[in-house]
Amino acid sequence: MLQKILPVIFKPNTVLVAPLDWGLGHATRCIPLIQALIALGHKPILAGERQQEVLLRQEFPHLKFLNLEGYRISYSRKKWWLPFKLLLQFPKVFTAIDKEHSWLEKIIKEHKIDLVISDNRYGLWTDKIPCVIITHQLLIKAPFVLLERCMQKINYNYIRRFSACWVPDEEGTENVAGDLSHPKKLPAISVHYMGLLSRFNKQEEQVQLYDCCIALSGPEPQRGMLEKKILEQAGELKGKILLVRGKPGTNEKRYITNNIEACDHLPGNELQKAFQQSEYIICRSGYTTVMELLSLQKKAILIPTPGQTEQEYLAARLMQKGICFSVRQDD
Repeated sequence: MLQKILPVIFKPNTVLVAPLDWGLGHATRCIPLIQALIALGHKPILAGERQQEVLLRQEFPHLKFLNLEGYRISYSRKKWWLPFKLLLQFPKVFTAIDKEHSWLEKIIKEHKIDLVISDNRYGLWTDKIPCVIITHQLLIKAPFVLLERCMQKINYNYIRRFSACWVPDEEGTENVAGDLSHPKKLPAISVHYMGLLSRFNKQEEQVQLYDCCIALSGPEPQRGMLEKKILEQAGELKGKILLVRGKPGTNEKRYITNNIEACDHLPGNELQKAFQQSEYIICRSGYTTVMELLSLQKKAILIPTPGQTEQEYLAARLMQKGICFSVRQDD
């Protein structure tokens, strides 16, 4: 889809691509975008920090990478406290947005950037060059209707500063993200539906090696809490299982028990292979993960991060549509 959108809207040469640091999903869904930019003859420059940098450097070791401080959102251990903890971090987020906006103004000339593609980073806009924001959350789910409306207003105030908004979902009623990507009212800028973004392409049927692949992801402490819960039940799990811990760094595999093989991280091509060699997948219901599962047409059990309203909404929606099964982390 990018091959159709990009030449029509812009004719860039050097493109800055910067994903949000909220888990790894924003970085992983930028991988097919970066690949498409390279295929179209453009020169991507990547920006981010920490795990996003490790992940993208593994996939694109030849590309220039700029250090850009993330929003560094922290989660709570208790579901009921998460919405309040996120609200308390709003001042920190707004400060980070202002800082990344100032950062962008400085580096545009230095690196001769022609276009900015920002995945959910609201400060990466400028009047000097075209800037695109990628988001599937035009509507941000909240526990209360009044808070949801307030957050959407803030969201749109930031989105309208960009030249265009690209939404990684299908246009029309046969979409994945539902109200998140198709709210009643759209932002007052050009909105383009890109189709589903996935670094995976369904290949010929693979020989089944695993009964189940458990792919962990998302910010701490919830990622670690789910891993602990799974390992505590390891002795009860039957069949051959692959556990991908979601911690980029090393790809080395090791056995936890006779039937459970574990690794910290798998590059995109190896993770796709592992998914296709598994009968079913157990994972979070993050939107990027959902897009990848749909692209491979895999059976999945989704465990939404407790208190993360977007994941809870997606898991419930996909279960209602009969696409995936969903279960609470406590269960």
